[in-house]
Amino acid sequence: MSNVFIALQTNEESRHIVEALLEDNPTAVVDEQPAMVKINVPGSLVLRRTTVEEKMGRPFDLQEMQVNLITLSGHVDEDEDEFRLSWND
Repeated sequence: MSNVFIALQTNEESRHIVEALLEDNPTAVVDEQPAMVKINVPGSLVLRRTTVEEKMGRPFDLQEMQVNLITLSGHVDEDEDEFRLSWND
């Protein structure tokens, strides 16, 4: 099974996104660098809007993540409630 990953800038807003990613993906592995945080997950990754909103304490549009996004690996599937990365076998 191949890993998917997402890398975000290291800042206060992305900290909440990373917390949400770790909650939504229990098999995630965090790789913290000085200017970025990379989250590796075997197979597929999901980020739920509701989880980010709980962490931030405010409404969150998943498109806001794009401001802090550095790179990602996997096929993207997203709607208003979830952002998903996976590899289609």
